[in-house]
Amino acid sequence: MADSHERFLLEQLNPNYGYFLRVGKRIVQSATEFQSLEVFETPMFGRLLRLDGVFQTSERDEFFYHENIAHVPAIAHPRPRSALVVGGGDGGTVEELLKHACMEKVVMAELDGGVVEAAKEYLGEIHRGVFSDPRLDVRIMDGKAYIEQTSDRYDQVILDLTDPFGPSLALYTHEFYAACKQTLNPGGVLSLHVESPISRPNTFNRIIKTLESVFRVVCPYLVYVPLYGTWWAMAVASDDVDPLALSEGEVDRRIAERALSDLQYYNGATHKAVFAMPNFVREVLKQPAEIIHVGSPALEDEIALNLDHSLGVCRA
Repeated sequence: MADSHERFLLEQLNPNYGYFLRVGKRIVQSATEFQSLEVFETPMFGRLLRLDGVFQTSERDEFFYHENIAHVPAIAHPRPRSALVVGGGDGGTVEELLKHACMEKVVMAELDGGVVEAAKEYLGEIHRGVFSDPRLDVRIMDGKAYIEQTSDRYDQVILDLTDPFGPSLALYTHEFYAACKQTLNPGGVLSLHVESPISRPNTFNRIIKTLESVFRVVCPYLVYVPLYGTWWAMAVASDDVDPLALSEGEVDRRIAERALSDLQYYNGATHKAVFAMPNFVREVLKQPAEIIHVGSPALEDEIALNLDHSLGVCRA
């Protein structure tokens, strides 16, 4: 494709629904060991990362996703000192975690070193130099294998993953969540994104039911992410920590105590608000759903649409 301001990128969220955005210069296009990688300049979102034809993060809206997947569980924990992020190679999630004054160590287990290198070179407005923080330990490795084999324990684990398609589906199973649970210290918290109740309701419901088969407390929450084109769901899972138990005032007190700064989204009011489930989402979660196990077939909602590169770009 010739780089042009008269181009649009398309993304389908399911076979009947999608959206587009205008792009300017394509800064980089490469094939890492595992996937295709592109970075674009866009008038709406600034620099934008796309993997295998799917939007991942951008300079101007990254805080919608990264602040909520990191701070909602971190603030619910009384004092997290250690965290593990599986995936998250753009650096946005670990950057948020390391804002907590009490956080002593964060390990990032990212499979694709090409994403980390691209982020370091092109996405500084997202990671804000976090890769040079001495508290961060970046390990280019299979995060699933690390969780299944490590004897290390963490107060917080974040699964900052690609969608549950192909090899990634193995990181959305009962067996993998049970391994994550073993990686947590007593009182530890897990967080992850769980797809969208609007565009992928069946997948959303199945992931929540799968988490509930492992953890005593599972709290889904909703965040509108502009780059994803819809409401996106996340979840906190734990055997001991209930993020709903915190008052707005207590959240704000912990934010101040931990010297959290540069927050564009998260505060005591939003902590409470994201857990408010509309009635249609409650109805989705009332439906029976099959737990995802190792060997389960592909999920019902089609999420591989954007591997068809004919959908990726069209003329204005």
